[in-house]
Amino acid sequence: MADTRIRGPLQWTVVVPVLALAVLVATWASHEHPAVLTAIGLCLVGAVLAAVHHAEVVAHRVGEPFGSLILAVAVTVIEVGLIVMLMISGGEAASTYARDTVFAALMITFNGIVGLSLLIGAARHHLVSFNASGTGSALATVTALAAVTLILPSVTTSAEGPAFSPFQLGFAAVASLVLYGTFVFTQTIRHRDFFLPVTSDAQGRVTGVVDADSDGHADPPPARDALLSLMLLLIALASVVGLAKLLSPTIEDGVTSLGLPYPVVGVVIALLVLAPESIAAVRNAARDRVQISLNLAYGSAMASIGLTIPTIAIAMIWLEGPLLLGLEPTQMVLLAVSVVVAMLSIVQGRANTLQGVVHLALLAAFLVVSLQP
Repeated sequence: MADTRIRGPLQWTVVVPVLALAVLVATWASHEHPAVLTAIGLCLVGAVLAAVHHAEVVAHRVGEPFGSLILAVAVTVIEVGLIVMLMISGGEAASTYARDTVFAALMITFNGIVGLSLLIGAARHHLVSFNASGTGSALATVTALAAVTLILPSVTTSAEGPAFSPFQLGFAAVASLVLYGTFVFTQTIRHRDFFLPVTSDAQGRVTGVVDADSDGHADPPPARDALLSLMLLLIALASVVGLAKLLSPTIEDGVTSLGLPYPVVGVVIALLVLAPESIAAVRNAARDRVQISLNLAYGSAMASIGLTIPTIAIAMIWLEGPLLLGLEPTQMVLLAVSVVVAMLSIVQGRANTLQGVVHLALLAAFLVVSLQP
């Protein structure tokens, strides 16, 4: 575990989130100059790194799986705000922005974060081990959420196009909240031990659960430091999404000038928003704590759907235009293959570098078809 103490007010982890927020406020009305855009980009990177640090402080204080849950929910809440803001701004792609961003987040977490975690963890420790019961229940919940909210709209006939009728959208929103709420209860209360890091033998077979209070790491930070880190985490995450919003017109112009399809914008924004979770997952995998990495990956995918769809459903009361949630055939194929590969990767509770490479190959395929459908 990295040093999680906050030693003074001039620490970069304290200064950078505040500076990023200040830059966000100062440049909100005018940010077209290249120098300003460069400063926004630098602050965005700094805010991502600071968010990872403060998420680790909070996670070390509250223990697992609460720490992973805090980061997943915090990032997703901000992601939802970004989607709503961009939908309000209008444009020809506003009707599919929610679908494109949520699906991009799903592919990045399913294949990018999981793939990197398995690859790096297994490369350093030969085999990585995790609790297949907890990870399997997370995968099942994400799969159900994706089927209800992203696949059904493509095959229903009550509304024109890949969209829900108002009643169907209301059902999908309620079902998403129920599934997500039930999983959170299972993860944090009923079967918390299913989501804790595990110990294993030389063959990678699970031999026990690592207790949060006796895992051989440094003592948890004081409550005061953890509270300060929670505040700075929220500031950093808000800054990440706000600065990404400021950069989005530049990204859109770049995508248009290169002749790329508009969904690429959703991929870029999802990559920026999920950067804190990606870095945190990789760092835990390098420490042989792949269970935490998988908690972050599948928890983020779950929160991205389970919180986004209900919020968008409510927002559609005021927003004009259709909401196209149904996936295209190519996207459904990628999702189906990703689910099958994920099932095969976690069924034994251990993995090697091959599984990581397979997931990353699927992420590469997703990026290729996004750039050139």
